[in-house]
Amino acid sequence: MKFVNETWYLLKKEILLEWRAKYAFNGVLLYVVSTVFVCYISLNLNPGFANSNGYPVVWNVLFWIIMLFASVNAIAKSFMQESKNRLLYYYSIASPQAIILSKTVYNVLLMSLLSVLALIVYLVFFPNTLGDPLYYFLAVLLGSLSFSTVFTMISAIASKAGNNGTLMAILSFPVIIPVILVLIKLSKSAMDGVDRSFFYGNIGVLCAINAIVIATALLLFPYLWRD
Repeated sequence: MKFVNETWYLLKKEILLEWRAKYAFNGVLLYVVSTVFVCYISLNLNPGFANSNGYPVVWNVLFWIIMLFASVNAIAKSFMQESKNRLLYYYSIASPQAIILSKTVYNVLLMSLLSVLALIVYLVFFPNTLGDPLYYFLAVLLGSLSFSTVFTMISAIASKAGNNGTLMAILSFPVIIPVILVLIKLSKSAMDGVDRSFFYGNIGVLCAINAIVIATALLLFPYLWRD
């Protein structure tokens, strides 16, 4: 019960700080909207491309590339913006597991909101090619969950190495690539409107990856925290 209370209070602290400043939310939302608009202008230079067979593939891959970099920008600051004095204070009032879990849950909520808004903006600028919108929306939420869990854990590791952004990119690469491949495959199936029974395998893989990453973070973060 103490662990749950610590996690809840830390989560409320993260939400309140973001609500007051809105640095991460506004910055990433501006990035998403501007990137989508630039892509829209670029694709409009070739008007016939929207009717080609390759358009749905480009539509899907481009969306996930935008969301990948938006996730890095939003989540990289999870631990990097925390000062040593503040981290020491957290260590005195809460367990390491509560800290990493609260950061993860907060990032999941933030990325879920940003992903939904990004998808809406994307659909406004580009023609809708979704065969199964409900399952594509589910894929977007699963992508937000996967990006949040992976990048939160990697951000915690990178923060102990002098807040090295390059290190975060290197460490996250082998973990995030399988996630991206599964997400693209899952969302492409949703775009094609295939039978929903084909989605279950990819959904299971994403859930398994998220469970492994969260369990690893809860097990390893206390040792990382002591350093």
